[in-house]
Amino acid sequence: MTAEVEPPIHPTLEDVAAVAGVSRATVSRVINGATTVDPALRTVVEEAVATTGYVPNRAARSLVTRRTDSVALVISERERRPVSEPFAGRMFSDPYFGRVVSGLLEVLRPAGIQMVLMLADDETSRNQLLSYLRHGHVDGVVLVTSHADDPLPHLLQETRLPAVLAGRPPRPSSLAYVEVDQQAGARLAADHLAALGRRRIGTISGPQDRPAGQVRLAGFLEALATHGIEDVACAEGDFTHLGGAAAMRRLLEEQPGLDGVFIASDLMALGALPVLQRAGRDVPSDVAVVGFDDSSAAAACDPPLTTVRQPVEEMAAEMARLLLKQIGGPGGPSPSVVFPPTLVRRQSA
Repeated sequence: MTAEVEPPIHPTLEDVAAVAGVSRATVSRVINGATTVDPALRTVVEEAVATTGYVPNRAARSLVTRRTDSVALVISERERRPVSEPFAGRMFSDPYFGRVVSGLLEVLRPAGIQMVLMLADDETSRNQLLSYLRHGHVDGVVLVTSHADDPLPHLLQETRLPAVLAGRPPRPSSLAYVEVDQQAGARLAADHLAALGRRRIGTISGPQDRPAGQVRLAGFLEALATHGIEDVACAEGDFTHLGGAAAMRRLLEEQPGLDGVFIASDLMALGALPVLQRAGRDVPSDVAVVGFDDSSAAAACDPPLTTVRQPVEEMAAEMARLLLKQIGGPGGPSPSVVFPPTLVRRQSA
């Protein structure tokens, strides 16, 4: 009776090569992602890796591939911006960021890529970030920036690292970006409120130092004008729950008889709806309300929120794919991608 051969405790490239019946060099090329290996040989080597339990030495592999197998998700915020919540607290409480992380991981995990979260909200943290990137700790960057004059897109471009932006940059840039058609989304909200027969319409905009806030407000006002509605009350919010409540109180002071409201984020709507109800305004019979995002906050609203959906998870997954394509090899600039919005009808309008 032949004794079973136990696999080595710490398998090496030579062990994998012996099981696969190929040279050590072939095993090395497969593990390091070389595209010149015959597909049949690649399959044999991959099966031998699984059989032996071989785990590549990342440090050694990075010397060959010059890659770290990690990327940075950078979230950039305006320095000392007057808002209702601190930066980190806002980031972790806003459903948008969780959806971005979820979409990125959907693509990065199967590719064996780790993600590093980095925050930049002042000059010191930006300099630390740029030093980290220039020292080659990551292979690429996904940048979520929140203000129009953020220097990071330009500074990232200078590093020549692969990078993708979440949203169209406010100034011309060679960096690829992924976003939803913000203007078209705001137009959907305006058309829906007008179709319901609402004429005394107000809006809680996003912050006007952020591209998303600017474009959603401009698109909404332009669309309402095509319906003959030009006297629109506006209160600026900050894309937070508390900011939405404060903005709704200001909006009711300016136009107490409004019968329709577009709120430029679901999280602000979550704060705004109770203010309407405490003012004795029923939603939707007295006031129809439309949000923007289709996040978990929309379902948490009472009543559930009619909202413009931006497919954040799908957008983030596309950012990851564009980034991996840049990391994978030379080529022309990655194409930017703009996703279409849709209107999700619930009970608020």
